[in-house]
Amino acid sequence: MSESDAETLFERVVAGEIPADVVYEDEATFAFRDIRPQARVHVLVVPRKRYRNVAELAAADPQLLADLVKTAAKVAELEGVAESGYRVVFNTDSDAGQTVFHVHAHVLGGEQLGFFGRLG
Repeated sequence: MSESDAETLFERVVAGEIPADVVYEDEATFAFRDIRPQARVHVLVVPRKRYRNVAELAAADPQLLADLVKTAAKVAELEGVAESGYRVVFNTDSDAGQTVFHVHAHVLGGEQLGFFGRLG
């Protein structure tokens, strides 16, 4: 997939052009299940308006970033992991594993999660 395709993928999901298992949506955000889950609960939370990554979003629209985090918490509640614990991850650019260049938060939970990053 080219970067230009990747940049529009989540916009197409939000627009309903690509099917998704929607967990939650509101005026500013859209949450749907990851097609390659890395945990029992793995939901992606995206702003409806596209920003390349979390740093760009934070600089341009801090309120929208706050809304994204609030939606992540709402997803954790809806998925039943708010009490047991969950992880919210933003990958920023290629070295961090970002493959779709529309900022998105991964909400992961529902099981004991391992450590992150390289060990040793």
